Amino acid sequence: MTIEGYLSRRVLAVMFAAAVLAGCQRADSKQAAAAGPMPALPVSVITVQPENTPIYRDYAAQTFARDMVEVRGRVEGNIEKRLFKVGSDVRQGDVLYVLDLRPYQAAVDKARGDLHQSQASEEFARQQVALLQAEADLAQARANLVKAQQDVKRLEPLVKEDAAPQQDLDNAIAALKANEANVKAREANVQQIRLSTKAQLGTSQAQVSSNSALVRTAELNLEYATIRAPISGRIGDSLVQVGGLVSPSSPQPLTTIVPLDPIWVRFKVSEAEYFQYRERGALNGKSQLPLELVLADGSVHPQRGRIENTVNQVDPKTGTLELQATFPNPQRSILPGQFGRVRVSIRDRQNALLIPQRAVTELQGLQSVLTVSPENKVQARGVSTGERVGDRWVILEGIKAGDRVIVEGGQKARPGATVQPEPYAPKEVAPTGGGAH
Repeated sequence: MTIEGYLSRRVLAVMFAAAVLAGCQRADSKQAAAAGPMPALPVSVITVQPENTPIYRDYAAQTFARDMVEVRGRVEGNIEKRLFKVGSDVRQGDVLYVLDLRPYQAAVDKARGDLHQSQASEEFARQQVALLQAEADLAQARANLVKAQQDVKRLEPLVKEDAAPQQDLDNAIAALKANEANVKAREANVQQIRLSTKAQLGTSQAQVSSNSALVRTAELNLEYATIRAPISGRIGDSLVQVGGLVSPSSPQPLTTIVPLDPIWVRFKVSEAEYFQYRERGALNGKSQLPLELVLADGSVHPQRGRIENTVNQVDPKTGTLELQATFPNPQRSILPGQFGRVRVSIRDRQNALLIPQRAVTELQGLQSVLTVSPENKVQARGVSTGERVGDRWVILEGIKAGDRVIVEGGQKARPGATVQPEPYAPKEVAPTGGGAH
């Protein structure tokens, strides 16, 4: 349908409605002729004035905790203490549970004792006492060998000159051979002890490293027996009570912690809206596009949020894409799982004409309003509405600035009737913002 056809249809509908209302008014006039003139009906009106207003889109949303953590035990033991209050806020590192520490403390003591023993063995091997003794014996044997060589050299010329008996030379030669054999034996012993000492030192060092690891493992188990909060957030109910057994293989966690500041919110937009927001740079995690969070009771969260990321695919059933945003929640008043609305500012409309929604009537898809002329006569006008802002409509055509539009009392008013206009006073102030169609 063309714009001209659309406007013609609207005008005909308004004329038809006016004719019906006029016929009813003539009938009422005949009946009221005998009763005298009718008093002017009181109506509440607003004088339309242009104003600048932001245009919003509203999306159904739900809060969630992105980094919820299940608290589990890393070692087995019975709970001796629970040091938190269910539903309280905890900080990272706060002690939540204390298990029975005695077996883990005993394991630490034993591991430390084994470590000290292996360190003593390493120190003994490092000192190389046996090697030093063997080297001293070798030095003594070499000194004896030198003396024996000197005895032989001294006796040989004497025996040739018959200045010394042959027996003394024979004894000196025998002693020399014995000392040579002893030196070789001592050298072999030193080499063997050196290799043995080196192997013993390596073994001792390995044992020290192994026992050091056992000490660290025992200390970690002792540390794990005191269960601390892995993150900051609000803690839930304790699923294992004092005296209960904690096991690392248990399918049930001890409790859960959810971070509340910031709070995450998910909502869905159409594909067309997704491209619009992407062009505006609102989906890169650094957007300056402000978001408002409207809670279930109609109140607006005081902190503005921003879009952080999107999911990786469009839902083929609905043709929508999920966006995820964060809102600062320093008071931790918003909890995961709450429902609300995310309000996105899409643009600012300048010099917009806005009237309350209750002033607009719709008949067969056509919208109209009742206005009051300068002579206080009722007039019917067809209008075209735009976005909804709070409890008001943006009027695109049909009225102009300065027109007086009937908001209340128009049910009894008829086109052409004289009315007594009064300024419209809303009973309550509409919340800031609204949704765009």
